[in-house]
Amino acid sequence: MQLNATIARQIIERTMKIIPYSINVMNEQGRIIGSGDPARINQRHDGAILAINDNRVVEIDQATANQLKGVKPGINLPILFHQEVIGVIGISGVPEQVRSFGELVKMTAELIVEQAALMSQIQWDKRHREELVLQLIKGSELNENQLTNIAERLDLDLSQPRIAAVVKVLPTQGEQLSLEYLQRVVHLLEYPERNNLVGIVSVSHNEIVVLKPITLVNGEWLHSDELKRAQKLMKRAAKDGSFTLQIAMGGYFPTLDGLAKSYLTAQATLEANISDDSLLFYHDHLLPVLLSGLKHEAWRHEQLCAPLTKLRANDPRGILFKTLKTFFVQNCDLAQTCQQLHIHRNTLRYRLEKIEQETSLNFNNIADKTRLYLAVLNHS
Repeated sequence: MQLNATIARQIIERTMKIIPYSINVMNEQGRIIGSGDPARINQRHDGAILAINDNRVVEIDQATANQLKGVKPGINLPILFHQEVIGVIGISGVPEQVRSFGELVKMTAELIVEQAALMSQIQWDKRHREELVLQLIKGSELNENQLTNIAERLDLDLSQPRIAAVVKVLPTQGEQLSLEYLQRVVHLLEYPERNNLVGIVSVSHNEIVVLKPITLVNGEWLHSDELKRAQKLMKRAAKDGSFTLQIAMGGYFPTLDGLAKSYLTAQATLEANISDDSLLFYHDHLLPVLLSGLKHEAWRHEQLCAPLTKLRANDPRGILFKTLKTFFVQNCDLAQTCQQLHIHRNTLRYRLEKIEQETSLNFNNIADKTRLYLAVLNHS
């Protein structure tokens, strides 16, 4: 641990609120890096060098000050961190008057140093945890042993089964959110402690990835547990008022390499734009997610949706398309479809026959029926 100007400034501000004397902070080389007298910054302090070399309190009266460089009367005390001298704190004044404050300012300085070291360690851990998350979801060039070793240094257990979830942070005012808002969501995901591994994937797209621990029962994970936790998270996020969340949960794939696959399924579920629901599970939308990539191949998408294009051209009010969509949502169950649309069974039969005429496809033909279903899934 090294003293720097930022830590020195904190020590100066804190200690000079306690005692009515000017304070100096010197680094391990005896140079003043913080002072109640700004004119003394960067001066070499011979009294501090004595305190560092001998690891002792050095008191300097006026006569001694006249013989040393960059020194005024006062008392200088070594600052220790893990039993090593890393600098000196000095109190300017007549030694007899300032001596009683020595241990107080020394203790204050050392507490601030310990706090800074702890925060630095937390930030180091946080940064490297996030880097590990990104390595895991994007397919690292490192092998499994190397990733496991990194995780162990961070006190993480990669043998714990996990799934990837992508969290999209949506501003309530329609404006681009700053990094600060994403960090708030990261905090919500990390606390209370649930052993989540969290990383910001894209600041511009407001996306965060979470590698969530899951419970396996006979090789399957309990979706209900994650549903409850996600709902609690959304309630906590709603209290902020400046953003809402949309979460897509990926599938579970065993082994460490499976985390990258889980992330791809979560990301694809979010990008498929299947539903406006705030919580999406890949396993609930597997087929439309897998087929959503067709939209990016124009000619395939055009060919697939050609029957619906014909249908909608002769269906200005969208009644037939709505009927077809509801029919598939209800798993082709006539009674359920009638109930959802509030229509008579004969009306439904008439509409389905009309759809067959307009699309030139037959519901009794499995290939035609499948094509219609896939077209509805991919139609925008």
